[in-house]
Amino acid sequence: MEFTAEQIAGILEGTVVGDPNTQVSKLAKIEEGTVGSLTFLANPKYKPYIYTTKASITIVNSDFEPEDTLETTLIKVEDAYGAFTKLLEYYNQIKLNKTGIEQPSFISDSAKLGENVYVGAFTYIGDNVTLGDNVKIFPNSYIGDNVVIGDSTVVFSGGKIYSECVIGANCVINSGAIIGADGFGFKPDEKGEYSKVPQIGNVIIEDFVDIGAGTTIDRATLGSTIIRRGVKLDNQIQIAHNVEIGRNTVIAAQAGIAGSTKIGENCQIGGQVGIVGHITIGNNVKIQAQSGIGRHVKDNEVLQGSPALAYGDYNKSYVYFKNLPKIIKNISEIEKKVDGNS
Repeated sequence: MEFTAEQIAGILEGTVVGDPNTQVSKLAKIEEGTVGSLTFLANPKYKPYIYTTKASITIVNSDFEPEDTLETTLIKVEDAYGAFTKLLEYYNQIKLNKTGIEQPSFISDSAKLGENVYVGAFTYIGDNVTLGDNVKIFPNSYIGDNVVIGDSTVVFSGGKIYSECVIGANCVINSGAIIGADGFGFKPDEKGEYSKVPQIGNVIIEDFVDIGAGTTIDRATLGSTIIRRGVKLDNQIQIAHNVEIGRNTVIAAQAGIAGSTKIGENCQIGGQVGIVGHITIGNNVKIQAQSGIGRHVKDNEVLQGSPALAYGDYNKSYVYFKNLPKIIKNISEIEKKVDGNS
């Protein structure tokens, strides 16, 4: 699709400096801009590129004044970076604005579909499923029996949502994510052999949650695994059965959370963090990458290491960790001197 500078300025409440009829059909970084592309300048570090860019339109802050000749048409706004982000969201909405039922696909006769729903080819939608308005299910996805998906949620290709799970509105579930697979429940007998404990709960995901590609969220043994409103999960994260994650918490890739752990609101958890089961982590907690958490954590703690220490203690201790061979050598020399003087 093509847009003119005048149309874009209207969306962003900006002012055109140059030809209002200039057209663009793609987005680009300012240093890589080509004819027909739209870019932006927010960081002063990239200012020299505005005089060489081939981008047809550039979004700039309202106080920008060129010091040389420009080939690009400007759109002046209060916040160039914020405006470009808004435009990306708008562009993404247009790109994903598919509707209709593609074939071949299977939709149970008992399923209820809202308005403007999109169901991609080779998708399976089971019995008694409810899809809200503007839901997008991309090809090769699986939606199990009795699943409920709220308005404007998107499930990208290959997403799997097992039976009984509840997904809120305005969520994004990326490719390969699996929601509602069995929790890891097995009981050993006197012979050391394991029998499976049935996992009969579900997963509840509240509104405005993003789930990365390849992330898995296990169903509860009883009750629900719960992901609260506004949570953002990166790719390849494992959330075990009966975990609860509080509002607006963000978790980076490859983290793993064991069963029945409760994580508070507004936490930030780095990549490859491992968290044991049956503990509680408070609100506003920050956990640095590759840390191992094996205890309850109070509100506002900042942790690092495995097992994790208070962030400040870890940094102080690290000075000694890296100098440990030298410290041991010095201690040995002192011991020899003491022994020699005995």
